[in-house]
Amino acid sequence: MATVQLVGILLVFFILVGLMMTRKVPTILALPIMAIAISLIAGITVISKDPEQFTIVKDVLEAGSMRMSTATSGLIFGSLFGKVLSKVGVTETIIKKAAEMAGDRALPIALSFLAVCSVIFAASNGLGMVILVGTIIVPIMISAGLSPMVSGIILLLSNGIGVTFSVSTLAVYIDVLGLNLSEVTSYSWMVGLPLIIISVIMIVYYVKFSGKRRKAWAMPTKQGRNGQVRSIALISPVIPVVLVFAFQVPLVAAIIVGIIVTLILSTPKNPIHVVSSAFVEGIQEVAGAAGLMIGIGMLLNAVMSAEVSTILQPAISMMIPKNQLMFVLIFGLLSPLAIYRGPLNVWGLGSGIISLLVAGGMNPIAAMVALRLDSNVQSVCDPTNSHNVWVSDFIKTDVNEVMKKTIGWVAVSTFVGLVVASFFLY
Repeated sequence: MATVQLVGILLVFFILVGLMMTRKVPTILALPIMAIAISLIAGITVISKDPEQFTIVKDVLEAGSMRMSTATSGLIFGSLFGKVLSKVGVTETIIKKAAEMAGDRALPIALSFLAVCSVIFAASNGLGMVILVGTIIVPIMISAGLSPMVSGIILLLSNGIGVTFSVSTLAVYIDVLGLNLSEVTSYSWMVGLPLIIISVIMIVYYVKFSGKRRKAWAMPTKQGRNGQVRSIALISPVIPVVLVFAFQVPLVAAIIVGIIVTLILSTPKNPIHVVSSAFVEGIQEVAGAAGLMIGIGMLLNAVMSAEVSTILQPAISMMIPKNQLMFVLIFGLLSPLAIYRGPLNVWGLGSGIISLLVAGGMNPIAAMVALRLDSNVQSVCDPTNSHNVWVSDFIKTDVNEVMKKTIGWVAVSTFVGLVVASFFLY
């Protein structure tokens, strides 16, 4: 019976993965469907009068929808912070000062924007922030002689680096793996440094050897609502990052402090209106991601239940890396499975898979590092990312062409990170 159930669960898994990859079913619906289907196959009771019994209604749907509450709060407050930075003019001012300092030389301006935009995206990321930053920096880079493709890639790389250190996304790993904040932040350098190094090498290569094309592209004329802000306010984006990484301040509290400091240093005319409108717009921007969190929580509760874990244990035990080589090869060779909403994508199936590996005996910190390194491939290369689709449309190229230009490089950074991490974790 257990074998039949295992086959049924795997069949549901692969069918829904295929439907997500082909965009027949959106991930936001596929995850709850998968959670319910897996629970039914495992024989979990739908509803029971016994409050102690694990049921689909009470534990998978109800409790599961609340499981990722920390991550959801982080997303909302991170988006709120990004909107505040945008409304008071901090984001635009940082970008324009970086452009002024780099001049019109292609390589300096490319590396300057990689650094500056990485800091911005560490403070807040998401499609809205990518659009805001991209509409400013891409025309500047093209006017400096960079091709549209290289300009778009720089924007995606900076977003990938920023996400690695983003305080709003750290909560995902806290909720999924049950780690504390210090454990997540202390290993961030293993994830971020390889991507930074490979990004710099990649940009130098493309700027020097891929052939530059000078193309006229008018800069947007729209100014920030509050124009230029005083220089001291430009430190605002790093405030929450420093508080979280250096002082272990809880995520939401660190972001709230960042918002307060931003308002004090920039002194907008109507700070109450700035915050209230930013809150509403911020929630609207991350509504889709919050919906994904609900589905992820349901899936986690389903696969972590005693009934499902028992069925999947034989298959999962074969996937657990037993040594350094297995750790590097499994998560390195399979890193492309993080794209197209695959089984190593943290914003979906990857959360369930990695939780099962940890339940089966894998070191949770090793699991966290591996998933975050594979997530670099997803954040930069995945054609199903809304920000990848927007960037490709903005630079007038196919989203799959961007993936082909980036996936080899980012996969190398993942391998490097896994090799380094293996010496610390095994």
